[in-house]
Amino acid sequence: MSVFPATAAAKAEERRAAATGPRPASRNQRAAYWFIAPLGIGFAVFYFWPLIQTFYFSFTEFGAFGGHTFIGTDNYVRVIQDVTVWQALVNTLIYSLIGLTALPVAIVVASLLNRRGLRGVALYRALYFVPFVTLPVAVGLVWNWLYNGDFGLLNDILGHLGIDRHYWVSDPSTAVFAIGTVMVWSTTGYYLIIFMAGIKGIPQDYYEAAELDGAGALRRFFTITLPLLSPTIFFASIICMINSLQTFDLIYIMMGEKNPAIGDTQSVVGLFYKWAFIENAQGAAAALAFLLMVVIAALTYLQFRLQKRWVHYA
Repeated sequence: MSVFPATAAAKAEERRAAATGPRPASRNQRAAYWFIAPLGIGFAVFYFWPLIQTFYFSFTEFGAFGGHTFIGTDNYVRVIQDVTVWQALVNTLIYSLIGLTALPVAIVVASLLNRRGLRGVALYRALYFVPFVTLPVAVGLVWNWLYNGDFGLLNDILGHLGIDRHYWVSDPSTAVFAIGTVMVWSTTGYYLIIFMAGIKGIPQDYYEAAELDGAGALRRFFTITLPLLSPTIFFASIICMINSLQTFDLIYIMMGEKNPAIGDTQSVVGLFYKWAFIENAQGAAAALAFLLMVVIAALTYLQFRLQKRWVHYA
């Protein structure tokens, strides 16, 4: 008789399992596969397969009446040597940096809206969220009117203050920042909802203990809210950066096609649209799109590497 019967029984079970081979998938496992099948098929059809096609088409040249021929890496050489590509990439990175400023704004507003005893929180939350769900076309048209150099509301206010009128979206020195401001305005509500949910997940015991120790509102914000909210901030920064790098529709609506500053505000996706649908250079556009994907993947990887230094998981 074994001194350790439980251990002996476990070893006997292992020997029987090894002799009979691997067990078939249980009913729960099969059910799980069926549940994830729609998502997996959708991902393969609408994401993975287009990615493969784009990579293939980036090595081809399309004819004027259809069809394509393999030309090797010529499209990538064109993308790397084209000055407009680098200008568009710089503009896109600027848009991303400006777009990231929506995060601290949303954090501050979310902290203010999470104060105890504050009334009308649902109304404020809805008002902040409305610009995000509004169509970019409508947002661009309204802000074009606000920025108008002749009869825009912004210039009208500046005129009453004795400041000269300015053509905000036609001047290359201000057009990028004017569009970036609209991006921040229209996306703050989305991140506000995320941060409000994150703050509600922080135990109130921490705030009560800090308040008993004499910590003020600012001290509690920097020592409790920000550190415990860092995983949410990390998630929001990833989403914000990816969305900003793919900005197109708002820029297209606000700039139009004859704006003198269009070259100084054009994003990478905007240049992709120009090559693919206006200049009929689908191969070069595919190469540009694939390189943009590489840039997004590299920046995302960098963020994941850096998050170990500032993200605190409770």
